[in-house]
Amino acid sequence: MQRRSLLKLGVASAALLAVAGGAAALLQAGLDEGKLTSTGREVIRAIGRSVLEGSLPADDAARQTALNGLLDRVDGLTIALPPHAQEELSQLLSLLAAAPGRLALAGLGESWSSASEAQIQQALQGMRTSSVALRQQAYAALHDITAAAYFSDASTWAQLGYAGPPKI
Repeated sequence: MQRRSLLKLGVASAALLAVAGGAAALLQAGLDEGKLTSTGREVIRAIGRSVLEGSLPADDAARQTALNGLLDRVDGLTIALPPHAQEELSQLLSLLAAAPGRLALAGLGESWSSASEAQIQQALQGMRTSSVALRQQAYAALHDITAAAYFSDASTWAQLGYAGPPKI
Protein backbone atom coordinates (compact mmCIF):
# COMPACT_ATOMS: atom_id res chain seq x y z
CA MET A 1 0.00 0.00 0.00
CA GLN A 2 1.32 3.42 -0.89
CA ARG A 3 1.76 6.09 1.74
CA ARG A 4 -0.93 8.30 0.18
CA SER A 5 -3.45 5.44 0.24
CA LEU A 6 -2.56 4.67 3.83
CA LEU A 7 -3.01 8.32 4.84
CA LYS A 8 -6.39 8.47 3.08
CA LEU A 9 -7.47 5.31 4.88
CA GLY A 10 -6.35 6.77 8.21
CA VAL A 11 -8.24 10.02 7.67
CA ALA A 12 -11.38 8.18 6.56
CA SER A 13 -11.19 5.85 9.56
CA ALA A 14 -10.72 8.75 11.98
CA ALA A 15 -13.69 10.58 10.45
CA LEU A 16 -15.86 7.48 10.70
CA LEU A 17 -14.93 6.94 14.35
CA ALA A 18 -15.58 10.61 15.13
CA VAL A 19 -19.03 10.49 13.52
CA ALA A 20 -19.86 7.17 15.19
CA GLY A 21 -18.62 8.47 18.54
CA GLY A 22 -20.64 11.65 18.21
CA ALA A 23 -23.78 9.73 17.31
CA ALA A 24 -23.28 7.29 20.16
CA ALA A 25 -22.65 10.16 22.58
CA LEU A 26 -26.00 11.67 21.63
CA LEU A 27 -27.75 8.38 22.35
CA GLN A 28 -25.95 7.14 25.47
CA ALA A 29 -23.62 9.57 27.21
CA GLY A 30 -20.78 7.99 29.17
CA LEU A 31 -20.77 10.82 31.71
CA ASP A 32 -23.53 13.12 32.93
CA GLU A 33 -22.52 16.22 34.87
CA GLY A 34 -19.09 14.68 35.42
CA LYS A 35 -20.32 11.35 36.79
CA LEU A 36 -20.59 7.96 35.15
CA THR A 37 -23.95 7.09 33.62
CA SER A 38 -25.23 3.50 33.67
CA THR A 39 -23.55 3.08 30.28
CA GLY A 40 -20.23 4.38 31.56
CA ARG A 41 -20.51 2.29 34.73
CA GLU A 42 -21.01 -0.88 32.69
CA VAL A 43 -17.86 -0.23 30.64
CA ILE A 44 -15.68 0.75 33.62
CA ARG A 45 -16.95 -2.16 35.75
CA ALA A 46 -16.04 -4.66 33.02
CA ILE A 47 -12.65 -3.07 32.42
CA GLY A 48 -12.06 -3.02 36.18
CA ARG A 49 -12.82 -6.74 36.44
CA SER A 50 -10.14 -7.47 33.87
CA VAL A 51 -7.47 -4.87 34.61
CA LEU A 52 -7.65 -5.58 38.34
CA GLU A 53 -7.82 -9.37 38.07
CA GLY A 54 -5.71 -10.78 40.89
CA SER A 55 -6.09 -7.58 42.91
CA LEU A 56 -9.82 -7.86 43.52
CA PRO A 57 -11.14 -9.94 46.44
CA ALA A 58 -11.92 -13.58 45.60
CA ASP A 59 -15.23 -13.59 47.50
CA ASP A 60 -18.03 -12.53 45.13
CA ALA A 61 -19.75 -10.17 47.58
CA ALA A 62 -16.46 -8.50 48.52
CA ARG A 63 -15.55 -8.32 44.82
CA GLN A 64 -18.80 -6.52 43.98
CA THR A 65 -18.24 -4.13 46.90
CA ALA A 66 -14.73 -3.41 45.63
CA LEU A 67 -16.01 -2.78 42.10
CA ASN A 68 -18.74 -0.47 43.42
CA GLY A 69 -16.06 1.42 45.35
CA LEU A 70 -14.04 1.65 42.15
CA LEU A 71 -17.00 3.18 40.32
CA ASP A 72 -17.53 5.70 43.13
CA ARG A 73 -13.85 6.71 43.00
CA VAL A 74 -13.97 7.01 39.19
CA ASP A 75 -16.90 9.42 39.70
CA GLY A 76 -14.74 11.44 42.07
CA LEU A 77 -11.90 11.46 39.55
CA THR A 78 -14.03 12.39 36.54
CA ILE A 79 -15.91 15.19 38.25
CA ALA A 80 -12.53 16.83 38.96
CA LEU A 81 -11.52 16.74 35.27
CA PRO A 82 -11.81 19.90 33.17
CA PRO A 83 -14.94 20.03 30.98
CA HIS A 84 -13.10 19.21 27.74
CA ALA A 85 -11.57 16.08 29.29
CA GLN A 86 -14.96 15.04 30.67
CA GLU A 87 -16.44 15.38 27.19
CA GLU A 88 -13.67 13.29 25.60
CA LEU A 89 -14.04 10.56 28.23
CA SER A 90 -17.81 10.62 27.84
CA GLN A 91 -17.44 10.16 24.07
CA LEU A 92 -14.97 7.30 24.55
CA LEU A 93 -17.27 5.49 26.99
CA SER A 94 -20.26 6.09 24.70
CA LEU A 95 -18.38 4.74 21.73
CA LEU A 96 -17.26 1.66 23.66
CA ALA A 97 -20.79 1.04 24.96
CA ALA A 98 -22.27 0.94 21.45
CA ALA A 99 -21.81 -2.39 19.67
CA PRO A 100 -20.27 -0.94 16.47
CA GLY A 101 -17.85 1.24 18.44
CA ARG A 102 -16.95 -1.56 20.84
CA LEU A 103 -16.20 -3.85 17.89
CA ALA A 104 -14.25 -1.20 15.94
CA LEU A 105 -12.26 0.27 18.82
CA ALA A 106 -11.84 -2.69 21.18
CA GLY A 107 -12.46 -5.63 18.87
CA LEU A 108 -14.96 -7.03 21.38
CA GLY A 109 -18.08 -8.66 19.95
CA GLU A 110 -19.76 -9.43 23.27
CA SER A 111 -21.34 -6.76 25.43
CA TRP A 112 -19.16 -5.61 28.32
CA SER A 113 -21.41 -7.20 30.92
CA SER A 114 -21.56 -10.60 29.22
CA ALA A 115 -17.93 -10.82 28.06
CA SER A 116 -15.57 -12.94 30.13
CA GLU A 117 -12.49 -11.46 31.77
CA ALA A 118 -10.36 -13.32 29.23
CA GLN A 119 -12.28 -11.79 26.31
CA ILE A 120 -11.99 -8.31 27.80
CA GLN A 121 -8.28 -8.78 28.50
CA GLN A 122 -7.76 -9.90 24.92
CA ALA A 123 -9.64 -6.83 23.65
CA LEU A 124 -7.63 -4.51 25.89
CA GLN A 125 -4.37 -6.19 24.84
CA GLY A 126 -5.38 -5.64 21.20
CA MET A 127 -5.92 -1.95 21.94
CA ARG A 128 -2.62 -1.68 23.83
CA THR A 129 -0.56 -3.25 21.05
CA SER A 130 -2.48 -1.73 18.13
CA SER A 131 -0.65 0.20 15.44
CA VAL A 132 -3.49 2.76 15.59
CA ALA A 133 -2.62 5.55 18.02
CA LEU A 134 -6.29 6.21 18.86
CA ARG A 135 -6.72 2.65 20.14
CA GLN A 136 -3.50 2.89 22.19
CA GLN A 137 -4.58 6.19 23.72
CA ALA A 138 -8.02 4.81 24.59
CA TYR A 139 -6.39 1.81 26.26
CA ALA A 140 -3.99 3.99 28.24
CA ALA A 141 -6.79 6.25 29.46
CA LEU A 142 -9.02 3.36 30.52
CA HIS A 143 -6.19 1.46 32.19
CA ASP A 144 -4.84 4.47 34.06
CA ILE A 145 -8.25 5.71 35.21
CA THR A 146 -9.21 2.25 36.44
CA ALA A 147 -5.95 1.48 38.22
CA ALA A 148 -5.55 4.95 39.73
CA ALA A 149 -9.11 5.03 41.03
CA TYR A 150 -8.87 1.54 42.53
CA PHE A 151 -5.46 1.83 44.17
CA SER A 152 -6.07 5.36 45.48
CA ASP A 153 -8.14 3.85 48.30
CA ALA A 154 -6.16 2.77 51.36
CA SER A 155 -8.26 -0.40 51.72
CA THR A 156 -6.61 -1.82 48.59
CA TRP A 157 -3.03 -1.32 49.76
CA ALA A 158 -2.74 -4.29 52.15
CA GLN A 159 -3.32 -6.81 49.36
CA LEU A 160 -0.31 -5.33 47.57
CA GLY A 161 1.85 -5.37 50.65
CA TYR A 162 1.99 -1.56 50.70
CA ALA A 163 1.88 -0.14 54.22
CA GLY A 164 0.95 3.33 53.00
CA PRO A 165 2.90 6.53 52.74
CA PRO A 166 5.52 7.15 55.42
CA LYS A 167 4.52 9.40 58.28
CA ILE A 168 6.37 12.70 58.21
